[in-house]
Amino acid sequence: MKFIENLKKEEYEEFVQNSLNGHFMQSYDFGQIRKEKNFIPHYVGIKEKNKLVCAALLLEKKLILGYSYFYSPRGYVIDFFNQKLLEEFTKYLKEYAKKKKAIFIKIDPAIKLHNIDSDGNVLKGDDNHKLVDNLISLGYKHLGYNLGFEHEQPRFTFRIDVDKDWEQVYSSMHPTTKKILNKKNQYNLDIYKGTEDDIEKFYLTMIETAKREKIIQSPITYYQNFYHLFHQDNLSDLYIVKVNIKNLIETFEEKIKSVSNEIDTLNSDKYQNKNKSQNKINDLNNQINKLNKDLEQIKQIKEKEVILSSIITVKYKDTVWTVHGGNNSLLMNLNANYLLYYTIIKEAHDNGFKIVDCFGTCGIANPDKSNPIYGIHSFKKKLGGEYIEFIGEFDFVVNKFLYFAYKKLIPIYRKIKS
Repeated sequence: MKFIENLKKEEYEEFVQNSLNGHFMQSYDFGQIRKEKNFIPHYVGIKEKNKLVCAALLLEKKLILGYSYFYSPRGYVIDFFNQKLLEEFTKYLKEYAKKKKAIFIKIDPAIKLHNIDSDGNVLKGDDNHKLVDNLISLGYKHLGYNLGFEHEQPRFTFRIDVDKDWEQVYSSMHPTTKKILNKKNQYNLDIYKGTEDDIEKFYLTMIETAKREKIIQSPITYYQNFYHLFHQDNLSDLYIVKVNIKNLIETFEEKIKSVSNEIDTLNSDKYQNKNKSQNKINDLNNQINKLNKDLEQIKQIKEKEVILSSIITVKYKDTVWTVHGGNNSLLMNLNANYLLYYTIIKEAHDNGFKIVDCFGTCGIANPDKSNPIYGIHSFKKKLGGEYIEFIGEFDFVVNKFLYFAYKKLIPIYRKIKS
C-alpha cells in the first residue's frame, strides 16, 4: 500500500462519488469552500496496486507556533468496518499529521449508531456500538453522545426516503403538513430556482433567521463561494420563494369576499335551521376577522415584493441536502417554507434521488416549546423523514500534551481575553 498526499480533483472525486456512503462534505469542492473559513484542504488516500482503496479530505486549521489540527468532515471515505484497512489508514494519517505538526485529527462519520423512532426510542436493526468501541481501541477519543450542537456537525438529522412511489412519500408526512400542502399554492407564491445574482436575496432570509434565532451568521461571500463552486459542477441549486404584495392584497380581499358571501348564504331564508348554521357562521366570522387582521399587516408593507424563504441545496451521489436556508420574519403565516420543502422533495423524487437530508437537528426528540430548536425540529419532523442518530465525534490524538493545552488552556485564555 502507498500513501498519496495530493490527490487530484478528478481522481479524488471519482473515488468519493463511487464510494458506498460518500457525503458532500467529503467532496473536493467542499474542501475549496472551507478556505473561506481559513481551513487548508488536503486530499489524501491509500493506493493498492495503483488503485485508491480509501481517501480523506483533511481540513487543516492553523493554530499558534506552527501547530494545527485536522478535521475530516463526516469522516474518511473508507469502509469503516474493514478493520485492517482502517488501522492501516490511521497509521499513515498519524505520520502525516506529525509531519504537518497537527495536534489531532477530528472525524465525525455519517454512520448511523442505531435505529430510533421519531420519539427517540431505540428500535431493532442497525447497531454500530461495536464500531465506536473499535475506533476507541485504535486510539480515537470518543467525545460522547451529545444531544445539541456542541460539536462540528449535528449528531442527528431527518432523512426522507424518496426512492419509492410519490404517494408513499407524501402519505408519510404529518397531517398538519399535508393539510397545508393540500391547499396548494393558495397565496400565489412565486417559487423558482435562482442564480448567483440571487444570493443577496437569499442572504436577506439568512440574516432574518440569524436575528430571530440569535445565531452567528457567516458573511455573504461564504454563500456566494459555496453556491458558485458546487453549482458549476451541477451539484447545487438555489430555491427562492417570493410574493408580490399587490397580488397578495387582492388574494386576501377575494378570500374575505368569498367568506362573506358564504355567511350571507347561510343567513338567507332557505336556511330555516338558524341554530344549526350558527356554529358555521361563527367559524366563518372568525376567519374573516383573522383575514382582515392579516390584510391590514400586509398593507403596511412598503416593498413591492418580499422574499419569504430560500434554501441552497447540494445534490451529491444519491442524496439532496437542504444545507443553508432562511425565512423572512414577515408573512410567516403564508407557510412558504412548507411549499419550498415540498418542491425540493418532489423534484428530488422526480429526478431519481433516493434521499433528502434535512441537514441536522437536535437529539431531544420532543423539545419543549421554550427550546429555541423547537420550531425547526418540529417542522423537519413533520416532513415525515427518518430520525437518524450518528455515532458521534472522535479525536485521534497525535500530541497528547498539546492536545490537553488546546482542549483545556486555550478556552480559558479565550474567555479571559473576551
